[in-house]
Amino acid sequence: MPTALAPYTVEAYNTATASENKIHDDEVARKFGFRGGLVPGAIVYAYMTHLPVERWGRAWLERGTAECRFMKPVCDGDRAIASATETDGVLDIRLECDGVLCATATASLLDRTPPPALDDFRHVAQRPLRPPADETSLAVGTWLGIEPVVATPELIAQYARDVREASPLYESEGLLHPVLVPHICNFALNRNVTLGPWMHVGSKIQHFAAAKTNDSLGVRARVTGNYEHKGHLFVDIDALIVANDRTPIARSEHLSIYRPRQLAAA
Repeated sequence: MPTALAPYTVEAYNTATASENKIHDDEVARKFGFRGGLVPGAIVYAYMTHLPVERWGRAWLERGTAECRFMKPVCDGDRAIASATETDGVLDIRLECDGVLCATATASLLDRTPPPALDDFRHVAQRPLRPPADETSLAVGTWLGIEPVVATPELIAQYARDVREASPLYESEGLLHPVLVPHICNFALNRNVTLGPWMHVGSKIQHFAAAKTNDSLGVRARVTGNYEHKGHLFVDIDALIVANDRTPIARSEHLSIYRPRQLAAA
């Protein structure tokens, strides 16, 4: 029998109003037909991760999985309610705002799984100059990297604060919130190419270790898809997040619309 978890409610907060990505700006987002600037998909995902962490604790950060999709926009100030039911060890998660289903996810806790070999993921430097995002700069097989992100105590506190996280786990144990996974995958894109308004629309994530205080976090990401669908141009990346250039933290298949049809048609 499915078991329901207690719902988790958070007031959505648009962390990216000053971002280079103007899909998070109210005026630009309205031109695309949205109610206002979009709360980043990484932040929406973060709201949903509260439930598997509530269910499995730190273990989920060390060997949990998740797969999420974003269907409808979440805007600043929305009352976002994440709910979940567990069936045979799998959480089915829904995030709704004013009764509208905005995102879904599944999450589970696996037996400890060996991470992929580091040598299978090429380590490359962040591009010194960012070419426009297109079929060439994001060609299938292209490797992407970033300048490392250091998990300082200040960054750990900021991540928890930005996602309005109610759990004390992260600051009490010096762990970086799992929002870091889609955030760093976004960095693999926006720190290597220039983008107009764009949208992260889904992720499939497997954790191997929790990122902790003073870890230096990089990413080894390969473009696995670049294609058109319903007028949008999509890019898929397969990314391995690595701590201190030796410890795999998480692997993510990260799906984004890098050129919405509104721009492609312009």
